[in-house]
Amino acid sequence: MKSAVFLDRDGTINIEKDYLFQIKDFEFVDGAVEAIRLLNRAGLFVVVVTNQSGVARGYYTEEDVENLHRHIAAELKVSGAHIDAWFYCPHHHSGRGSYALPCKCRKPLPGMLLEAARVYDIDLQKSTMIGDKSADIEAGISAGCRSILVRTGYGAEEEKNIGSETVVADDLLSAVKSLLV
Repeated sequence: MKSAVFLDRDGTINIEKDYLFQIKDFEFVDGAVEAIRLLNRAGLFVVVVTNQSGVARGYYTEEDVENLHRHIAAELKVSGAHIDAWFYCPHHHSGRGSYALPCKCRKPLPGMLLEAARVYDIDLQKSTMIGDKSADIEAGISAGCRSILVRTGYGAEEEKNIGSETVVADDLLSAVKSLLV
């Protein structure tokens, strides 16, 4: 079994923009590319787990999400970094059609992490979840992972909702450096 680092996308890897789906609006958080490259060099399996309720709300499609992920992957590749797997939850209780169903994947539930562990033989006890919301931290803890809150995105506001047992870092690069010490 392998160790992994699960990364939230919006507010952790990229600058938070409500319902981001257009490539022209995508911007990396400072240091995020370097952080992912460091994880790759350390031999850790890197998995993005992201809630994408904009699909359920009809703001954009699953194809739009996948196109943006391909763009992010291409940008990372140019810098010698990569994401090993991408998981996203398109559901939301106030969504439309088949997306308005109760699911087990939407964070704070651990479904995406559990599915990644099953598919890729990941040892959750030796893995870490990094994100900017309490939902990210709760998903990681529920899956049995160590969790780190970053202060980018919503993290500075969310910090007051996090228990003292959770590590807090300024950004993804700081979080990764603390992991690799």
